[in-house]
Amino acid sequence: MLVYRGFSQAAHSATVLTIGNFDGVHLGHRALLARLTAVAAAAGLPAAVLTFEPHPREFFAPQSAPPRLSTLREKLELLADDGVELCHVCHFNARFAAMSADEFIERVLLAALRVRHLIVGDDFRFGARRSGDFALLRAAGARLGFQVEAMASVTLEGERASSSAVRDALQRGDLQHAARLLGRPYSIDGRVVHGDKIGRQLGFATANIRIKHERPPLQGVFAVEVKGLPGGPHRGAANLGYRPTVNQVTRPLLEVHLFDFCADIYGAHLNVRFLHKLRDEMKFPDFDALKAQIASDVGAAQAYFQL
Repeated sequence: MLVYRGFSQAAHSATVLTIGNFDGVHLGHRALLARLTAVAAAAGLPAAVLTFEPHPREFFAPQSAPPRLSTLREKLELLADDGVELCHVCHFNARFAAMSADEFIERVLLAALRVRHLIVGDDFRFGARRSGDFALLRAAGARLGFQVEAMASVTLEGERASSSAVRDALQRGDLQHAARLLGRPYSIDGRVVHGDKIGRQLGFATANIRIKHERPPLQGVFAVEVKGLPGGPHRGAANLGYRPTVNQVTRPLLEVHLFDFCADIYGAHLNVRFLHKLRDEMKFPDFDALKAQIASDVGAAQAYFQL
């Protein structure tokens, strides 16, 4: 997948395009992407996505914006997995937010992205003060020569698949429901870095994974699968949080103990899939109590996998 920042370089050909934040790339997004790639293949044109960085809600209300399900890198990887060939990442700033709906159509959709066929969600709004809607797009398409279609929401047992629904499921620890809404287990990427080696002192060596999420949508202790290492995926137990008992950290830290695994993996870029929540993160009165609980957590994770 080719990735471009902004619109300084126009698309090399006409495109079949969709637009959105695509946070988490859930079932609703994936249905839209499936339609996108099908139409693009039939037309012999690239399947293209326009997305935004930062998330518009982070721009307008940074203090109340919800935690992201996916970082930009994770989102791009998921879009590529679903067949997107071209992605333009728009820097969402005050200038872009003030762009009128008509200017967005003329400068972005036509001049930069050369849209031939546009597919959007049924609730799509755009332009300054969200003044543009599907009816405006359809009228512009008829006038300017591009097709527009809307995708209905995807529901799962009566619930609309949405980033908010996934986030709510993760926050209450219902990883199975989050996986149903996503069409896959929720995961976080990160790189293995050197830590303070406390896990070894506790008898359970861990991979310390630096993540880009400043506020991950879930915290606690989990049974996980890890991709990105030879012979994988590998199973393990993970703690995601702030380590309140020993050397508390100010940024969230992901620590993973892999079962029956011993190798130098510093620098590896891993994908950690969260399969089952074991408990919330908690503070223990002393080192021995923490060690006993970690042994219990590892046992519970192994029991989940029936090892």
